[in-house]
Amino acid sequence: MSCCGQSRIEGARGDGMIEMRRAQLSFGDGLIAEEVSDLREEWMPHADQVLADEQIVAAVYEALARRHPKSRSRGRLGAPAEVVLRLLVLKHIRNLSYAALEREVRANLVYRDFTRVGGGKMPDAKTMGRWGLAVGPQVLKQIHDRMVEIARDKGIVVGRRMRVDTTAVETNIHHPTDSTLLGDGVRVLTRAMRRITDVVGAVGTKLRDRSRSVKLRLFEIARIARAKGPLNRDRLQQRYRRLLDTTSRVVGQAKRFSAEISHGVKRSADVLQQIALEGLRAKLDRMVPLVRQVMQQTRARIFHGDTHVEGKILSVFEPSTEVIRKGKAGKPNEFGKMIKLQEAENQLIIDYEVYARRPNDSDLLVPAIAVHQAKLGRVPRLVATDAGFYSARNEAAAKAMGVKRVCIPNRSSKSPERKREQKKRWFRNGQKWRTGCEGRISVVKRRNGLNRCRYKGDNGMQRWVGLGVISDNLVNIGLVMSKRGSA
Repeated sequence: MSCCGQSRIEGARGDGMIEMRRAQLSFGDGLIAEEVSDLREEWMPHADQVLADEQIVAAVYEALARRHPKSRSRGRLGAPAEVVLRLLVLKHIRNLSYAALEREVRANLVYRDFTRVGGGKMPDAKTMGRWGLAVGPQVLKQIHDRMVEIARDKGIVVGRRMRVDTTAVETNIHHPTDSTLLGDGVRVLTRAMRRITDVVGAVGTKLRDRSRSVKLRLFEIARIARAKGPLNRDRLQQRYRRLLDTTSRVVGQAKRFSAEISHGVKRSADVLQQIALEGLRAKLDRMVPLVRQVMQQTRARIFHGDTHVEGKILSVFEPSTEVIRKGKAGKPNEFGKMIKLQEAENQLIIDYEVYARRPNDSDLLVPAIAVHQAKLGRVPRLVATDAGFYSARNEAAAKAMGVKRVCIPNRSSKSPERKREQKKRWFRNGQKWRTGCEGRISVVKRRNGLNRCRYKGDNGMQRWVGLGVISDNLVNIGLVMSKRGSA
């Protein structure tokens, strides 16, 4: 083994494409470590110890090894699992894109030392993107649970107190309107049919590009929608009828294109091009039902005033996006997914959850206490939440589980006894501590990027939230251990 930064697998049989650790450092690594020893941020040395945990590194290694059947024994030597993990974590600690992460690590000796890249070659952005897909939501849950165990073993979190809150993480979409959703659908379908035509030529149904007509309708609708009044409403409905008629024609054409590929009318003698055609057909089949659903909800709202259509779509690119209203004056509607953040002492997030459908906050309290007990081995003495989690049943259930102080305000109660209870010192102190949830949510959104998910799909949302929570916990563990060391 040379000293140029190559390494071997520890704990696996033989050399292979995927490694766990860099077992042998290069000459340049030693120089970098010596040069940056006094430049590391205070949380970094302790976070470094957490990321070096055998179970955490092994979880990433197993995830990378599952990408290909022979990843453990064939192919060129790739980046070790510990390097992959540290790069993904650093990306979310600094809220960087993959391209920015590549640039920053290449130019920063502290980052090279922290990520174990050292004096070796920095992986490119596309490679790191593939790592991000390989390290899926289940692996991130394992890493998070192990970090909570480490924090518990070190006494950073004991479990005497618990607070929980929910927030929205937006998907990466534009503000949805009926006209722009129809425009998105027409653009995607037309682009796919144009690519099919480039492959097969003028065979079967000919493409009629209606993109320009749709774009003019979108401009007209946007201009008319700015004004109000019955006359403008009639004009708006007229433009929408034209837009829906054009969209319907594009959808019909897309269905014919798909059928002709399926029946072999549109085909290619080249194997790779035929595979590309099948992929484009699958894209048409996936997009057509979404566009038809958008057409249905547009007709219901524009012509019948019905804004509560079942299965309403807010984006043809992220169809699972929901409207979330949290009562914010500056942003009454958010478009994304609801998540739960559950904390114990020292601002450590001991559990997180991304919900496929938005639940009621009051349904989350009792399961959150059960999770707290399972992860920390004890029922919290104090549970503090906002008024959205209150119900008499929840309060009784929490006390039955062993919670001594249930600090949840009941805004609607007119009972003098209840009002006196909520004015007691322990209740006011519990609510003061609860407001830290708002601060934690603000930090993970600003620092760790949980304001808007940049990954695609439901799995992408779960990976984004998981990495954001892990990164935040890592910094907090490092800061607490640093303060203990200096005390």
